[in-house]
Amino acid sequence: MNKVVPKDEEYIYEGRVAISQTDIDGTITFVNRKFSEISGYTIKELVGSNHDIIRHPNVLQGIFDKMWVSLKNGQVWNGMLKNLRKDGQFYWVDMEIAPIFDKEEQITGYISVSKPAARKNIIENEKLLENSN
Repeated sequence: MNKVVPKDEEYIYEGRVAISQTDIDGTITFVNRKFSEISGYTIKELVGSNHDIIRHPNVLQGIFDKMWVSLKNGQVWNGMLKNLRKDGQFYWVDMEIAPIFDKEEQITGYISVSKPAARKNIIENEKLLENSN
């Protein structure tokens, strides 16, 4: 797929939760319809792609570093992320990601549940991003 060029245009995420599941390498193995809708990609385009397909370039690497440390240690991570749609618009999510374990307690993948972020939290996070750039 072609690299998406970010626009300074927000897509307002409303409604139900968006769910995605990945293997341990971040390859998407499942998404629900809401995830497909808010990302702008079809389910077929998403499944088999790396979850980075929706990663917005303005999000600080440190956020992802902390997230991966938590997840690889078997812990749940939650926070807000700015994501990138297929059409270049951005959207904010309040999400929780949890590791998936097999019978031997080994991590086999991850599941994320996202909901619309509160407007006041979006404003706070946008200010943080502006100050870090």
